[in-house]
Amino acid sequence: MSAVDAVTLHGQGTLGAPTLASTAETYNQALAPVGARLSATLTPSGNSTTAELTVSGMLPNRSYAAHAHTNVCGQTGAAAGPHYQNRIDPAATPQKPSADSQYANPHNEVWLDVRTDGTGSGTARTTVPFVFGDRGPGSIVVHEGMDTETAPGKAGQAGSRIACVTLAPQGQRSAVHPSS
Repeated sequence: MSAVDAVTLHGQGTLGAPTLASTAETYNQALAPVGARLSATLTPSGNSTTAELTVSGMLPNRSYAAHAHTNVCGQTGAAAGPHYQNRIDPAATPQKPSADSQYANPHNEVWLDVRTDGTGSGTARTTVPFVFGDRGPGSIVVHEGMDTETAPGKAGQAGSRIACVTLAPQGQRSAVHPSS
């Protein structure tokens, strides 16, 4: 797919308790405090995408693992679905997400491990060798882990989901999670 057909995705919001109308939520207020802010942009250029996650109001001097997920945020962290993969692991299921390093890696998924400063602010950037079109991620999920596992059988794992920001095509209002 060319950058002409590719979509820029963006999401931002202030963390609060999950509601049907929210686009940013915390699932663990001790690690992702109410009032913290998340902003994510995934911008195509040529045949690659640069992803950026900016956080503020998170815990100071701490690292957080963050990834693009397939669905928008929901009332629980599980609602965001598995990690978005450019090439989907055929062995993965909803009950057993991919942990195969051939698929769960920073060149096939969007990994944005971020380190905060003394004020709880930080920015992470990465560039991946693909762009989004018809199928793209619905959210960026922040995990409790301080970094993303790369070991065989654990690739892509980063612990519980503690916060989420929903993504939408640039220029459109962020989608909200569907009512269930």
